[in-house]
Amino acid sequence: MEKAFTKTAEQVVSELNTDAVNGLTQDEASLRLVKYGPNTLGEEKKVPLRKKFLEQFKDAMVIILIAAAGLSAFMAVKSGGGFEEWVDVIVILAIVILNAILGVYQEGKADQALAALKKMSAPQTKVIRNGGVVMTDSGNIVVGDIIALDAGDSVSADIRLIESSSLKAEEASLTGESVSVEKDANAVCDEDAGIGDRKNMLFMGTAVTYGRAKGVVVATSRDTELGKIANKLTNIENEQTPLQRNLNSLGKILAVVCIIVCIIVLVVDIFVQKLEWTDAMMTAVSLAVAAIPEGLAAVVTIVLSIGMTKMAESNAIVKRLLAVETLGCVDVICSDKTGTLTQNQMTVKVLYDGDRVVDVEGNGYSPEGKLVDEKRRPVNPGEGLTELIRAAVLCNDASIIKDDNGDYSCIGDPTEGALTTLGSKCKMLRTETMHKYPRMTELPFDSDRKMMTTYHSGVVSGKWVSYTKGGPDIVFSRCSRYLDDTGIHDMTPEYLEKITEQNHQFACKAIRVLAFAYNIHEEGVKADFADESDMIFLGLIGMIDPARKEAKDAIAVCREAGIRAVMITGDYKDSAVAISDNLEMRDEAHMDAFSGSELDKMSDDDLRKAVETASVYARVSPEHKVRIVTALKENGHIASMTGDGVNDAMALKSADIGVAMGITGTDVSKNSADMILMDDNFATIVKAVEQGRIIYANIRKFVSFLLSCNVGEILVIFLLSLIPNTVIPGIAAPLTAIQLLWLNLVTDSFPALALGREKGEPGIMKMPPRRKTEHIVNKHMMASIFIQATGIFVSVAAAFLAALVSMNAGSTFFYWGDMSDTAPITVARTVAFATLICAELFRAFAARSERISVFKLGIFTNSMMNKAVGVSLALLLAVIYIPYVNGIFDNVALSPLAWLVILPLALIPFALSEGHKVLKARLHK
Repeated sequence: MEKAFTKTAEQVVSELNTDAVNGLTQDEASLRLVKYGPNTLGEEKKVPLRKKFLEQFKDAMVIILIAAAGLSAFMAVKSGGGFEEWVDVIVILAIVILNAILGVYQEGKADQALAALKKMSAPQTKVIRNGGVVMTDSGNIVVGDIIALDAGDSVSADIRLIESSSLKAEEASLTGESVSVEKDANAVCDEDAGIGDRKNMLFMGTAVTYGRAKGVVVATSRDTELGKIANKLTNIENEQTPLQRNLNSLGKILAVVCIIVCIIVLVVDIFVQKLEWTDAMMTAVSLAVAAIPEGLAAVVTIVLSIGMTKMAESNAIVKRLLAVETLGCVDVICSDKTGTLTQNQMTVKVLYDGDRVVDVEGNGYSPEGKLVDEKRRPVNPGEGLTELIRAAVLCNDASIIKDDNGDYSCIGDPTEGALTTLGSKCKMLRTETMHKYPRMTELPFDSDRKMMTTYHSGVVSGKWVSYTKGGPDIVFSRCSRYLDDTGIHDMTPEYLEKITEQNHQFACKAIRVLAFAYNIHEEGVKADFADESDMIFLGLIGMIDPARKEAKDAIAVCREAGIRAVMITGDYKDSAVAISDNLEMRDEAHMDAFSGSELDKMSDDDLRKAVETASVYARVSPEHKVRIVTALKENGHIASMTGDGVNDAMALKSADIGVAMGITGTDVSKNSADMILMDDNFATIVKAVEQGRIIYANIRKFVSFLLSCNVGEILVIFLLSLIPNTVIPGIAAPLTAIQLLWLNLVTDSFPALALGREKGEPGIMKMPPRRKTEHIVNKHMMASIFIQATGIFVSVAAAFLAALVSMNAGSTFFYWGDMSDTAPITVARTVAFATLICAELFRAFAARSERISVFKLGIFTNSMMNKAVGVSLALLLAVIYIPYVNGIFDNVALSPLAWLVILPLALIPFALSEGHKVLKARLHK
């Protein structure tokens, strides 16, 4: 039924054709179960493993490698060659398949949000059928069923209340607010009432904390408010991260460049160089392999995985691999208030006895704390405060328990739990106090009176004392006297004005205030609402859901890092603004605060303007949260959403990165998020952002390192292939495909991994976040790539040509083996291969920072780099000097003298890189 909250209970019962007293018959319930389906949230279709695997082959770089493998296979078949002819094909295909397996493994976790939503549904429910109460599985609940509910029951469907008695429900998982909501079966709500304001409804996935009720089911499964969230979760697409977009764009650019250069070289080799088409095709394949950084995908995956491990050590569990990098460019964090910026534990902070304000130390439900004055000195409560605290403990139904881990939690209403904790701090334990002053009768709280009264014996000899708590304005109007340390006095206009003003001051500080009063009666008196008049005022108790002590510092660090923190909450606007000011979230440029009703009146264009100046959003629905996050993203921001409730799930999934709380967070929020904070500490986000920035900086380092090598390889093969045979006899492609694959996959990958483990550079959290549109290969990196690629070309070309000319002249400087059995081009290729690898290994040290000289960092301070270079050098020597192995890689054993040419030339790119840093620093100054 749509908008049942706008109709009376009688109308709803009538329209649903049910019986408020006897409920549905079992036969009718069975028919409706067939008609409406089970009361479950269903399962989202999973993507088959086969489809996930095939998705990995859509990348432009992968397509080029497959094409190169295809060409190599065609030529191997054509030539009728043996195993050596098929090595290139096998290696290229192995690379492609390995990368695909890695991709599926890292991305293959199925979305568990729907399973978690299903799990939240209450397993058993009390239903009235055939005139009797029966327990049934929540999945068998149907529209029109009459449900009986008591304190502690979970709600298994959306229910329109028929009867209610002092009913309160905890809806924090749906609305985000920790304070239990009062419910009233007799209320009829406006059509535009938000979920948190529908006083006559109970919702699937919430729980009853106080009182009892009876209601009629108006929505089940996907038609419930919880089900609507599930529907929207399935319709929200996971967007690509900035790094994915950058790498995909880079792949397409490389693919286009590769195809163009390959076609040019092919044409030149066939029509100008007059080479056989098979030789020309082999050169083209070599170029294709040279242009593709085969190790890049694997290195990115491994470095991000290492980042995930580091974050896990700091209590941040990252579920989606590429989310690690996204954290580094977040510039807006949209945070839920309750349980994220605050502790989600109501805590008494101030007492007022009509004469003085006393602070209460301590947070949450822990009994640690005491009463102090404004100078933090201990306070002696006196008669007035003692009576006020006793009233708070006795007029109360909540208990505090301590679990095996030493953590305290509340059974009952969180507000009453705060009052019980106050008694513990003042050595007035609830169990002992209730035993000493037993409750004789009571007037339960209801939403009409907005008060609760309990009657106790033993306080005054031969009398009963009634204690009343409620809204300050109502209690004030019912009091004719007041108590202070000197006794009982008549209420005067001046005194009433004084306590009213104090209540106003508390409210302005977002303090939730309850007023307390008492009366004295004869023993055995019958509880009567008339006893809530002519009372004696005791005082005010103010409480808050306290801010996390780390949150303020974390927000300050965020501001320094150029990140804006935004509060999105279901709380009232004034309270939200007060808490945000306490956390110093707002500044001159972002002072605005908007309520949900104000957001409803905004068009999408208006909202896009509003999000640029707002720091607080109050009384918002799940739809509002998604609209806010979407508007920020449309404005070019990289937005993070932090939260812990079901109500956060859609926004968590819509945001560039969703961050859920691991302790207080619901399963839904955890499974919708990209990252989970295991300590629920807002400050952990800052650490994660810092780690994200370090990882992205390191990715830039090895992307620059790998691409400059690829560009250098292209220049070497392309430009040297233009030299005619008439100028240098026997000249051909300076490097073969297998040599380039070895270099790109093995030699370059080890130093690249070491670059991925580089520590963060100083001041990384004092730099502004990078723009969403910023390409990983920006103008600074392009300049660096050009300079280093030029250096690589010069060193490799010089070594190759020197060796080829020397071998053509019959010199043994580079090779001491049998000259008759070895072609000069093979020796020259080996020299070029060794020079290129050494140049890469030397250059890896310079790549450790884009700004700072390696001599300032310390050449050998990255132990991982030292090991990587050592291993790569050993492997280089192995593929040159081990018999048979060197043949597979088209190498021959070089003479020791050859290294006198190779090593000095290999230092050229390193020198150019360091010189470029010095020049940039001077130009910057």
